[in-house]
Amino acid sequence: MDHVTLTTDRLTLRPLGPQDIDAVYAACQDPEVGRWTTTPVPYRREDAESFAGTIAPESWESGKEYCFAVLDREGRLVAVTGLMERVGNSREIGFWAVKDHRGQGYMTEAVRAVTRWCFEELRADRIEWKAEIGNHPSRAVAEKAGFQMEGVARSSLLNKGTRRDCWVASLLPSDLGLPSKDPYLPAQG
Repeated sequence: MDHVTLTTDRLTLRPLGPQDIDAVYAACQDPEVGRWTTTPVPYRREDAESFAGTIAPESWESGKEYCFAVLDREGRLVAVTGLMERVGNSREIGFWAVKDHRGQGYMTEAVRAVTRWCFEELRADRIEWKAEIGNHPSRAVAEKAGFQMEGVARSSLLNKGTRRDCWVASLLPSDLGLPSKDPYLPAQG
């Protein structure tokens, strides 16, 4: 897919790439990023070079994952978010915010922009969010962005060699007033 740039009132979202290596490396030194995501710990410069320099651009080109650098008005990296390909015309969203830019609503704003784009342009019928139980900031972002909590998936996340229980939520096109590609028949009773 061609590269896409999304804009919101305060943010620019563009494909993550080699120009983001330094900022990704610096952000991933924060223990909270390593604690709640599958990023390596310790996070080395080589990890940032591989992720932002090679993996993210190649995944974008193949359509397997669309990873966005989230930039503020000054062009600083404030977050990263991505949509990973899943089975059955669905995607899974992941995200993390740079420590100095948390609590300002940037992550929710970015998630809303990316999910709308996913439904309108990729024509996904479902976006799933997962986070290890206890990651309350991530859950708050998902809920503010409109995700509906579905429950707990036992042993569903593998993080640094340990299986963990996670919260699961979803967002459907109809949650945003958008049509689905495939018909949806909710359970009755």
